[in-house]
Amino acid sequence: VDKPPVRRVAIFGGTHGNELSGVFLVKHWQENGAEIQRTGMEVKPFLTNPRAVKKCTRYIDCDLNRVFDPDNLGRTVVEDIPYEVRRAQEINHIFGPKGSDDAYDLIFDLHNTTSNMGGSLILENSRDDFTIQMFHYIKNTLAPERCPVLLIEHPSLKYATTRSVAKHPVGKYKK
Repeated sequence: VDKPPVRRVAIFGGTHGNELSGVFLVKHWQENGAEIQRTGMEVKPFLTNPRAVKKCTRYIDCDLNRVFDPDNLGRTVVEDIPYEVRRAQEINHIFGPKGSDDAYDLIFDLHNTTSNMGGSLILENSRDDFTIQMFHYIKNTLAPERCPVLLIEHPSLKYATTRSVAKHPVGKYKK
């Protein structure tokens, strides 16, 4: 299948403000992004939930990684709208809109876990040939280190994760 090349990539850190690996990497790359830049490609490191990061807490009002659904993204902005819903709308405006041809090609959303699972990748769609080939490349590059791929696909569930704004969403977890 002839598909356009990947040209716009975002790297998210701080979706959960108490998961600091992604926060530190994003801040590092915002100051010195040369190591992530590639010719013909825009790579944008982005701190997704700066208020939660500042307080070193998972979220302020609600989990940012659960509010990228049509209802929340289409909500009218009023004074008492939850901070993370407002932030989701901003992120969708910058990197989306979700489900459109204008959305970023790829979003890596960096997380931490307390589980002893090492690095792992999250796949939301088993029919996304690009992401499957990318995961294969990453796994081969990291070998002999383990890098499990977790498929969280559900036939009737539309994901409301931060990374779901992109055409190819990738979750990356590290202990």
